[in-house]
Amino acid sequence: MVDLTQYLPILLFLGVALGLSALFVFLPMGVARLTGAHKPDAQKMSEYECGFPAFEDARDRFDVRFYLVAISFILFDLEASFLFPWAVSLDQTGWVGWGSMMIFLGILAVGLAYEWKKGALDWE
Repeated sequence: MVDLTQYLPILLFLGVALGLSALFVFLPMGVARLTGAHKPDAQKMSEYECGFPAFEDARDRFDVRFYLVAISFILFDLEASFLFPWAVSLDQTGWVGWGSMMIFLGILAVGLAYEWKKGALDWE
């Protein structure tokens, strides 16, 4: 027979984590409903981040620059996440590591210059 009591702390941990996460999600929503903070109006429902109305036909066309800026952000965010481990391990990788990172940064710089030249970063 297998003794399953050794898994009790894990089950207890998962139960507490599930309970706390549910509390952190549903408690603010309930408090907002009870205190009257949940009163949607035109100002609250207006678009403020994406630049186009959220509740329209899904087949409407919109500017592709939203995607270009998002992809650029992701690329440079990943670049920053690659730079930290590279800087920490530079003494072990030596000149080969330094040269490969300079090639990587050069490719990113060429891509940014191309994007800039094509006007993808110009916002109207």
